[in-house]
Amino acid sequence: MENRNYAKDILLGVAVGDALGVPFEFKSRTTIAYHPATDMVGYGTYGQPAGTWSDDSSLTFCLAESLLNGLSYNDIAQSFIDWFYYNRWTPYGEVFDVGNTTQVALERLKRGIAPDLAGENSESSNGNGSLMRILPLLLYTHNKPIDARFEITKKISSITHRHIRSIIACFYYLEFARHLLYGVEKFEAYRLLQTQIPEFLVTKEIPLSEIKPFERLLEKNIWQLREREINSSGYVIDSLEAALWCLLTTDNYKKAVLKAVNLGEDTDTTAAIAGGLAGLIYGWESIPALWVSELAKIDDILTLALHLSQKYQMSIK
Repeated sequence: MENRNYAKDILLGVAVGDALGVPFEFKSRTTIAYHPATDMVGYGTYGQPAGTWSDDSSLTFCLAESLLNGLSYNDIAQSFIDWFYYNRWTPYGEVFDVGNTTQVALERLKRGIAPDLAGENSESSNGNGSLMRILPLLLYTHNKPIDARFEITKKISSITHRHIRSIIACFYYLEFARHLLYGVEKFEAYRLLQTQIPEFLVTKEIPLSEIKPFERLLEKNIWQLREREINSSGYVIDSLEAALWCLLTTDNYKKAVLKAVNLGEDTDTTAAIAGGLAGLIYGWESIPALWVSELAKIDDILTLALHLSQKYQMSIK
């Protein structure tokens, strides 16, 4: 276990999935079915070259880089501001994709709103913008008590997405990833969370009306659903379900992320979320080497992964 570079698993897992999905974003499942994703390609939706990652990876890298100095909500918020306004951690020096809820939050942050109050708190503000970037937090929180894991996740999600539904989605995702980090088989991790998540949320006095949206994950076997029953929109529940469905219905990294892209709609984010978990299961070495080599700023990503691994690897037992 000590030989695994989990930071590399996470960062490459997210970024490769993201880059695979960028050319297909917003295309319907039906449209993609005529020419399915089978490899890393360029252009498409945004006219970007192959290997271009989007805001999903940019904000993931911003969070990861901030964590090199420990946990500072102000520093994380500033790194997000620097991305949106000054092109920090962009593939080619320009932001070309940002979610509406995230943009509003970043504008509020720049005006001086506190990080844990910047995100929108309305039910309609439950896009996947905090879920897509949250995975590096695992390296900081995994060995902390569950209450601390939840509270830290809540604050980091709230920088852009403050509604409890987005927070629970991030918490579920990180708890799933935590089991994978400790070597728990993916179906066993899924089953464990069906008990652990509801029991914990009840102790936090989360309204049952906000636990119910997670019903298919907490009470059913998501992998038994047919493709037509899986939604792949930018809604945070759809993204979480779709990513887990792809993960649980495939047996390697390549199949998981391509399946995510071929679901259509929010292709880059579904594949990034699934890719992060697949990276943890199968390891970065399982990602096709050509895909990794094609990533924009690959040397910078690998340097970040090295530093993150050096900072947190010893805490993983």
